[in-house]
Amino acid sequence: MKPATFRDWVGAARLRTLPLAVAPVIIGTGAAHLVDGLLHWVLALGCLAVAVFLQIGVNYANDYSDGVRGTDAFRVGPARLTGAGRAKPRAVLTVALVFFALAALSGLALVVRTQQWWLIAVGALCIVAAWFYTGGKRPYGYAGLGELFVFVFFGLVATLGTTWIQVRVLPQEAWFGAVAAGFFACAVLLANNLRDIDQDRAAGKMTLSVRIGRRGTQVFYTVLVALALAIGVLIAVFYPIAWLTLMTLLLLGPAILIVWTYKAPRELVVALSLTSFGSLLYAALLFWAFVG
Repeated sequence: MKPATFRDWVGAARLRTLPLAVAPVIIGTGAAHLVDGLLHWVLALGCLAVAVFLQIGVNYANDYSDGVRGTDAFRVGPARLTGAGRAKPRAVLTVALVFFALAALSGLALVVRTQQWWLIAVGALCIVAAWFYTGGKRPYGYAGLGELFVFVFFGLVATLGTTWIQVRVLPQEAWFGAVAAGFFACAVLLANNLRDIDQDRAAGKMTLSVRIGRRGTQVFYTVLVALALAIGVLIAVFYPIAWLTLMTLLLLGPAILIVWTYKAPRELVVALSLTSFGSLLYAALLFWAFVG
């Protein structure tokens, strides 16, 4: 097996998932603007750094943990560094820890700037949750709890944390946006786990998709996307530009179609990407609604 190239390492960061880190920050920043009419760019960029570094760290940590467990031996999606033997497990783990450290340092800078010292505990909890998704002796991602934690951390914590850092209050718009961001993050995870449902079952990885089955996953995915769009419609009653969030159907519509009609598991990689970038477009349009 040839050693991993730079392109392989970049691919292992799973860039298609990064919109899930960016979207909550965009929504949270827009909600903060509603409070004081200002755009706190420095603080927003700090929140973005935390979210992106944490997301990349999670991706490398998953590569490491699934690889050393042997779970990726059953994988049908893009090859992983550890599972495919392209890189030594310790090297992948080191990269994961580096990105976790970068997230921690970015978060610490925000804490020092805002003097919100209690947020150190929140940041530590985020890193712990990121690691134990597939790491440790009893990873919660193997017990069907991945969607719950993704909703909490990539929806509520990321969005509301961004708003709080900037204005120290949490308007209801931030809460609605946080729930929508969480729904999108869960939908992406469902698309991913639907792709691997047979392989995860064989590996003993009891994801939510394994527990509720293929049809249950398809229904749940569709409901989550529909609820996120419904939140956009509700917000549009007060901020008319938010009607444009329905434009995300240009991406989400094909994603839903793939989820329901796919013939080969690899097709769901496209659905995953469309859902991820759909969440980013949704966030950008919601930001426009709040700021415009």
